Amino acid sequence: QVRLVESGGGLVQAGGSLRLSCAASGRAFGNYALGWFRQGPGKERIFVAAINWGSGNAEYADSTKGRFTISRDNAKSTVDLQMNSLKPEDTAVYYCAAGMDGVSRNSDRYDYWGQGTRVTVSS
Repeated sequence: QVRLVESGGGLVQAGGSLRLSCAASGRAFGNYALGWFRQGPGKERIFVAAINWGSGNAEYADSTKGRFTISRDNAKSTVDLQMNSLKPEDTAVYYCAAGMDGVSRNSDRYDYWGQGTRVTVSS
């Protein structure tokens, strides 16, 4: 059974940094894409970044490109999201997701989801 557990959320001032981590377990993820999505207050869940676990190829939302970096650690079986230069509009619950359809911005392409970790960026 696939299990995804996010950690690392918290409160940070604008301009600061946070590192989120997603611990993945339950199977080998070499053929999976792992993605991060976020849902702000009163908003829909949107794509943040995703990475192909096997190749390491990554894709980013335009709003996060250049500020966020997604990476995976095969030894720890984690996918991290390094978030720099945070803005108040980055405030959201961040979710980790896994799917076998390749890196995608479409949340429907992901089969497994974590419970989320909250990030609050104060101005």
